[in-house]
Amino acid sequence: MSNLIIPKHIAIIMDGNGRWAKRRGLPRNAGHRAGIKAIEKTIEGALGLGVKYLTFFAFSTENWKRSKDEINGIFGLIRDYLKENPDYFEKKNICVKHIGEISPFPDDLKDELAKSEKRTSKNDKLVLTLALNYGGRDEIVRAVNKIINSGKVEIKYKDIEKNLDTNFLPEPDIVIRTSGEERLSNFMMLQMAYSELYFPKLYWPDFDGKQLLKAIKIYNKRERRFGGITQ
Repeated sequence: MSNLIIPKHIAIIMDGNGRWAKRRGLPRNAGHRAGIKAIEKTIEGALGLGVKYLTFFAFSTENWKRSKDEINGIFGLIRDYLKENPDYFEKKNICVKHIGEISPFPDDLKDELAKSEKRTSKNDKLVLTLALNYGGRDEIVRAVNKIINSGKVEIKYKDIEKNLDTNFLPEPDIVIRTSGEERLSNFMMLQMAYSELYFPKLYWPDFDGKQLLKAIKIYNKRERRFGGITQ
């Protein structure tokens, strides 16, 4: 443990809630409820290991294609999680943030996000970011439009970087996608240019602090060259 290099920023694509539930003869939203428990266990693991930034891909721009009942269930779970945990965030010194375009979300969910962000803004042990109505392509388009509207004619990458939703985050050191699927699904397309990728086969509800530690141990076996070569 003491000789492990702890990634500064871990981003997670939480995949497999529905299949986890289906295997147990349960409705899909039961899988999402179990997924919230996995989030809680993973946060505890990250705090214990000293991770500084933890980002969860919670609702994508493509997830609107799902049934209305499932979408409303996801929104309700996120709202209730934020509403029920203010003391936990304070006690654990967690700063809550979000990325993505949340204007289409229900007002009560937007209110809870705003309250959580304001209440935890000075906390600095762990930055917990929820990617909500987030898509990498959409983020890039919105960033470029901000730059155009500012009057810039020649755009450099640093201009795009400053206008991304993630401008307060370092690039992910490792991106984890559960369920065995090996796709990025439009998540942080620019930011993960040099991220290590890890695709465990277990479904998201079965992920926890032990699995996070396993991912970090695998990360430590990787050689990060960022386009260069080693001697």
